[in-house]
Amino acid sequence: MAQLALRPLPAIGETSPENPDPMSHDILSDVLRSVRLRGALFYFVNGGRTWAAEAPASGDIAAAVMPGSEHVMEYHVVTRGDCWGAIVGEAPVRLNSGDIVLFPHGDPHVISSAPGMRAPSDAGSHFDRKRERPPFTLHLDCAEAPQAPSSGELHETALVCGFLGCDLRPFNPLIATLPRLLHLRAAGDRDWVGQFVLHAAAESRSRRPGGEAMLERLSEMMFIDAVRRHLDTIPEDSRGWLAGMRDRFVGRALALMHEAPATEWTVEELGRRVGLSRSALHERFAEMIGQAPMQYLANWRMQVAASLLRDTNATVASVAQDVGYDSEESFARAFKRLVGSPPAAWRRQAARRTGA
Repeated sequence: MAQLALRPLPAIGETSPENPDPMSHDILSDVLRSVRLRGALFYFVNGGRTWAAEAPASGDIAAAVMPGSEHVMEYHVVTRGDCWGAIVGEAPVRLNSGDIVLFPHGDPHVISSAPGMRAPSDAGSHFDRKRERPPFTLHLDCAEAPQAPSSGELHETALVCGFLGCDLRPFNPLIATLPRLLHLRAAGDRDWVGQFVLHAAAESRSRRPGGEAMLERLSEMMFIDAVRRHLDTIPEDSRGWLAGMRDRFVGRALALMHEAPATEWTVEELGRRVGLSRSALHERFAEMIGQAPMQYLANWRMQVAASLLRDTNATVASVAQDVGYDSEESFARAFKRLVGSPPAAWRRQAARRTGA
């Protein structure tokens, strides 16, 4: 078998695809594209005096709401009134008009007119309404429910709700770094997402051509905006992948590896380019990201390879070269070690999942 050459290291100071301006590379977009972020299935909730809507763990409904996605997240946008949102069994947060709440890890959760409520036992049946075209509308008022607090207040609340799907394997560094509940408060006149949601809600009710695609894109845009707003609020001493992107040295090392994953990087070379010694970069990267630089590079190469296998007709040998492996055999071993199956078998499985 002929050996496949690794790409050489570019000269320091040279501007090229292999030697980008690290701060200009969009690492977040890289990951979002490679993990196939996509939105689907909107529904509307109209709450009366006392009401609760409960969602099971996303893994229990993924096949119904997002076929072909490994991971499903649910979000809710309050378009009128106020309510409470909580992961089941944990403290609730108050949601006001214009607020967005997301559950990035797919936890079972409750949205209700008052804290401490649970939905009726048949909650979740609305996730399997295959004979209807989305968006669905739920009218909720459970004033007689035994678990409903007796506040006497009149609640008239409206929400737009939806789902986001993405891949977790081979490597998705974003989801693990997000909190289990992500609450984004309305941004007033600057809240373009809230205005867009209201416009999309009107569009979806009219069921004009293109409405479903519009709702799907809106879900994706809203998630990306939520992640960026969350990134802006992370304390300076935070750890994790998002915090690492923002770090002066770790962020540059990430950008170099993302821009040119096939390059024969070493920790020493990465350190030289970002301005740290080998040991200092290794320690800082591992502390911030939770894994060593070369481990991260190996995982990212497999994620890039998976995207190429799924989305192109490139041969396994060509994919191996594109992600920096000197032979098809060594690439196949590394891919199977991380993913659980050889590249060709994984490609067939991916095609069956997506219906390609």
